[in-house]
Amino acid sequence: MELFGETITASTLVFLVLAVGLALFFEAINGFHDTANAVATVIYTHSLKPTVAVVWSGLCNLLGVMLSSGAVAYTVVALLPTDLVNTVGSGPSYAMIFSILISAIIWNFGTWYVGLPNSSSHSLIGAILGISIAHGLLSPDHALSEGLNWKPVQDVFSALLVSPVVGFVLAGGLLLLAKMLIRRPELYQPADEKKAPPWWVRILLITTCTGVSFFHGSNDGQKGMGLLTLILVAILPGVFALNMNSTNVAMVAATSRSVIPILAHHGLGVSVNDQQATNELTNFNKPNAKASAKIFPALAVKNQAIANKLSGKTSFKDFSTSDRRSLRSEMYLFSSTVDKLHKQNQLNDLQERKALTGYQTLLDKEINYIPNFVKVAVALALGIGTMIGWKRIVMTVGEKIGKEHLSYGQGASAEIVAAATIAAADNFGLPISTTHVLSSGVAGAMAASGSGLQTETLKNIALSWILTLPVCTFLGATTFTASLYIILNILGVK
Repeated sequence: MELFGETITASTLVFLVLAVGLALFFEAINGFHDTANAVATVIYTHSLKPTVAVVWSGLCNLLGVMLSSGAVAYTVVALLPTDLVNTVGSGPSYAMIFSILISAIIWNFGTWYVGLPNSSSHSLIGAILGISIAHGLLSPDHALSEGLNWKPVQDVFSALLVSPVVGFVLAGGLLLLAKMLIRRPELYQPADEKKAPPWWVRILLITTCTGVSFFHGSNDGQKGMGLLTLILVAILPGVFALNMNSTNVAMVAATSRSVIPILAHHGLGVSVNDQQATNELTNFNKPNAKASAKIFPALAVKNQAIANKLSGKTSFKDFSTSDRRSLRSEMYLFSSTVDKLHKQNQLNDLQERKALTGYQTLLDKEINYIPNFVKVAVALALGIGTMIGWKRIVMTVGEKIGKEHLSYGQGASAEIVAAATIAAADNFGLPISTTHVLSSGVAGAMAASGSGLQTETLKNIALSWILTLPVCTFLGATTFTASLYIILNILGVK
């Protein structure tokens, strides 16, 4: 059977359909939660009818996804154990992909069912953390540190933990500022249950909804994009291992040749073969590993392999399936090693550092890319999920956070802050939770207005937030261990 021009078996097709289906279902549930938060204010205040609001939000999500850089997508992928990412298509990598999706789906669906705003980002990252822990403990030396990529985990956790505080404080401050500058009482009254707000309030709320939806797509949508692309690379490497539409193949080839003298200079007196180079770079990319005398010789070997394969080529379409897979592996190892050397301040010479990091950037563009149809599929899944599940979350945001129902000014303040916070995180390539930022923003605006907060709802939301990481970490670890056993020992996929 042929798919995208690549011959696949029936079992491979089953893996592909199941994995892609789970990834899109995860995004649909993300729509239940996060995109529903984006449309909560315009629906609850009757600024737009639910169907119109969901379709409009879906279009803005699509635009955000299509214009996104992919930085957040690969920030999430960077949390995964390097050796599993570098061996996509193996049994352990299949176990990793399925475990991430199943764990996040179970928790996200459960919290949505009881109407609690929950972070799809926390669910996803908790599952990744659990898989990393299980992978480290299942490694030959049973070292926990072997699986955990601590630096990006710390960066992501910082963003996830700080963003709700930012949402609460800034939304409250913005509402107080608005009361000083915009003296229109109707803006600060609870939304009328039977009629739409004045036209200028509707425009304000639709604008803020547009901003949150766009930036949600550009940030949250990328998480699913990264996983979906990883699935395609794992199962159909002949088509998706490299950016087949790239026009920079000749430039990459020329740059690979230009850095040969730099690598040779640092590797004088030490020689390694291809397998030793692979082992050296794989081990170096483990979280706590330090550079050895073999690092630059290993880089030289991999770079020479890249240069040889690219010699005389103008397109990745000129390569066989096996060559595309091996070339991606070599590019990934080289890029991740240079990135780590740079972060450890091991590249001391300014000119050499510029040359190697510039080469790394070129390689990343060829392997860390998102196909356009993946972006469209993710955006559609988010929109469909929102259409199905918006009501539970909208009612929680509108009526159950504060003791009074949501006012126009409170909703607008929360959404302006949410859009700005997500945009800032997107700029730095950090995944954050739309749900957490917006829900905490609504709470902050209500606290600032003196309308009071419903402590029972806030306790339930806080409990959901607090439990998400440990529960999803546990789910990730257990499903990875079980999936690994099934895939390796029952299905026989190595």
